[in-house]
Amino acid sequence: MFTMSYFYQFTATFGLLLFHNIFLLIEVLLIIAFATVVERRVLANIHRRQGPNVVGYAGLLQAVADGLKLLLKEPLVPRKATKTLFIVSPMLMLSLALYSWYLIPFSQHSYSDLQLGLLYILVVNTLEIYGIVFAGWASNSKYALLGGLRSTAQMISYEISLSFIFLNVVLFATSFNLTDFVVLQQLTIWNCFPLLPVTIIFLISMLAETNRTPFDLPRRVGTGGGLSC
Repeated sequence: MFTMSYFYQFTATFGLLLFHNIFLLIEVLLIIAFATVVERRVLANIHRRQGPNVVGYAGLLQAVADGLKLLLKEPLVPRKATKTLFIVSPMLMLSLALYSWYLIPFSQHSYSDLQLGLLYILVVNTLEIYGIVFAGWASNSKYALLGGLRSTAQMISYEISLSFIFLNVVLFATSFNLTDFVVLQQLTIWNCFPLLPVTIIFLISMLAETNRTPFDLPRRVGTGGGLSC
């Protein structure tokens, strides 16, 4: 009887945790997809062009079309590449990126409440560098390897600035627990207002860390655009 009750309790807990993880994964993918559409529209306005405006109302379904296009594309692996490492490297980067979202508290009750959650996120983000290095090395191409090393150097350099920015927030909240940051902002004021200069530096470093415009030169090297500059 005890064994069956324990089994039912374990099954219920596992099912609830699985539901939370699937819900968080869908939520993150939707946020990333539509944030990319908004970014493309903003860049299009800066360039004085239309941007995505065909698929769906005002181009809002462009993210769905891009996702379907990626799923239907033929997987191409270079003939002389180390196939196993070449395929595993993008999976490693995606898994680590999604796991970072798992640690972020969206409310006072987070999915994973760690006392050193901020340091854990920094460690996970640092591990993403290995995915880029492994992908460039596994392709057995000098150009891909140089592009991977260049992207890695940029990510490492801006991770240093991100670490110092997070240190300001830690001193402000006197804790490394991300949930304490949420509780502090609920009781007082959002940290972005008293730490406005640090917030601006954080936004710039965040764009550089993720290789987004205008810090997307490593991606242009992979497509040949950076070589022609």
